[in-house]
Amino acid sequence: MSQSSELRTSPQGAAGAEPAHGVPGRLIALLAVAAGMTVANLYYAQPLLSLLREVFHTSTAAAGLLITLTQVGYVIGMLLLVPLGDRLEKRSLITALLAVTTVALVAAGLAPNFPVLLIASLVSGATSVVAQILVPFAASLAPDHARGRIVGRVMSGLLTGILLSRTLSSLVSDVAGWRVVYLGSAVLMAVLAVALRSALPRHAPTTTIPYVRVLHSTLQLIRTHPALLRRGLYQAAMFGAFSAFWTTVSYVLTGPGFHYSPVGVGVFALVGAAGAAVAPLAGRWADRKLTRPMTGAGFALAVLAFGLAGFGRHHIALMALAAVLLDMAVQATLILGQHTVYQLDPHARARLNSAFIATFFLGGALGSQLGSLTYHSGGWTAVTALGAALPVLALLYWLTEHRKEDRNRARDAA
Repeated sequence: MSQSSELRTSPQGAAGAEPAHGVPGRLIALLAVAAGMTVANLYYAQPLLSLLREVFHTSTAAAGLLITLTQVGYVIGMLLLVPLGDRLEKRSLITALLAVTTVALVAAGLAPNFPVLLIASLVSGATSVVAQILVPFAASLAPDHARGRIVGRVMSGLLTGILLSRTLSSLVSDVAGWRVVYLGSAVLMAVLAVALRSALPRHAPTTTIPYVRVLHSTLQLIRTHPALLRRGLYQAAMFGAFSAFWTTVSYVLTGPGFHYSPVGVGVFALVGAAGAAVAPLAGRWADRKLTRPMTGAGFALAVLAFGLAGFGRHHIALMALAAVLLDMAVQATLILGQHTVYQLDPHARARLNSAFIATFFLGGALGSQLGSLTYHSGGWTAVTALGAALPVLALLYWLTEHRKEDRNRARDAA
């Protein structure tokens, strides 16, 4: 048997396999909430960086390393753990990962020093990839004609979790201290593990090949499907810009221009969460074959957002508008990209998602660290220049996609 046929070996679907008339609303809601709660673990520290810098007596760049390592952990999880979603029964895998996440968050909440917090964040980041097992899970349940809308709804929960995590973190830390942020999330992960274990249908593996070959096949997918690498690089640029903005904006808001408290930073993040409203729309654009033009529009919108942020250094309304537009742009291109990636091979969605998310989270990790270093050396103006440059690069790369399609059509016509 060839390797490609092995990779497509799939047991009969489990309960909940592709329904003819869509996915039950309660299950979509559960998947959306679970995705949002787990991915939020990556972002609780962002509005707390100024506080943690003082508590542990670290520099701005060192504090930013907390965000970078959490995202690096997520990349490790995407590469090594998410492909198991094709190899193992998903419900059991999700439960096991959430158990480890719970332990790591307890360790973070009790951390006696900054290195322990860094290590615990690395581990919790790696196991919080549960969110990226749930999204392909939803895609596999959805009928073809509604996959974009259903994935968009689940992604709206995930993206809302990203954005609301900052507000929740700020409010909880102001009332009860930063340690309660991590300990409280540990309790939520334990509850979520029980809820998902009891509510999710069993979902059989889609391949029986050994784990090492699953990992190897993930790399092969990148070579086999050029669109996978292209969409990953698009989103790497966008997520790098997103991370640079949100990693450093707390320094601006708590600095001499605004003098915001942690609660004020949290409220600002809540305003940015309005951008999550674009997620269902992006799913509909994908279903209507508008992926390419709306991707280009997303890049342009991100550039505009950083232009507004640059002028908004002392104007909170402009800063808030920039945050909303940036979040809308990043979310729209993410959902459009996932829709494209999921079409490439229905039997390898977990592995495709693994490669896609890992690629752009590397961009996010670099964006976080570069944002911190840039802010330290050049201030907010330098950060906005960096943030605008990344979607400009993506836009230039997007233009080559158009030329490649023209060449392919000309070759086919000849």
